[in-house]
Amino acid sequence: MDGAVVGAIERGIVALVGTTTGDDEPIARRLAERVAGYRIFPDEQGKTNLSVRDIGGAVLVVPQFTLYANTNKGTRPSFVRAGDPTSADRLVARFRADLEALGLPTAAGVFGADMKVELVNDGPFTILLEKTNDAG
Repeated sequence: MDGAVVGAIERGIVALVGTTTGDDEPIARRLAERVAGYRIFPDEQGKTNLSVRDIGGAVLVVPQFTLYANTNKGTRPSFVRAGDPTSADRLVARFRADLEALGLPTAAGVFGADMKVELVNDGPFTILLEKTNDAG
């Protein structure tokens, strides 16, 4: 990408998205719904009652297979739990499309690229969101 900015947002959510074996389109859809609906932004009284949709925010979708790194042994992470590149690329694109279908503007990084991501965390929230047996 040679220093080019390929995705940027102002106020909103940075979603580092990794996939693993067994992930599918319904899971991507459910996680998009959850991201769009979480009330993590302050209202006029300073209470976290507003979602990213409520504030007119956006979502920066960053493909991140390294989220599934296994560091239990040795000093070299294993990525055997990370989704295969073809399905992971498809599912990250599905997640982004589902957010857009919910009315959220998105921007995205480039799948498989060596990206430099900058963010300003303006608030108390950093959330790990994973599927459960009921996809959410």
